[in-house]
Amino acid sequence: MSPRENAAIHQLLALLEARYAIRVLWALRDGHPQTFRLLQDSVGGITPNTLNTRIKELREAGLMQHNGDGYSVTASGVDLLKRLADLQPFAARWVASQAKKKQLN
Repeated sequence: MSPRENAAIHQLLALLEARYAIRVLWALRDGHPQTFRLLQDSVGGITPNTLNTRIKELREAGLMQHNGDGYSVTASGVDLLKRLADLQPFAARWVASQAKKKQLN
């Protein structure tokens, strides 16, 4: 990977590593806009201040938008979520393997 490509992935990971950032995007993955309150409930456990901060950051990054119906992901956000969708089956396999390990110990 070139230094430029490394810088790009580091920048994206820094954005997504912020507390609840991926969960906010994940909550919008079905494509239906959500109001602030509904989004807060969908994410679960996020304070209004933290949600406001994540929304601001994700909007500035071009991954999220707001229209009359509520918050939704942009085309770039949809693209990112498609790439993250592979995490769901991986997570299921990983959890199962962790449970198996615990049973053996």
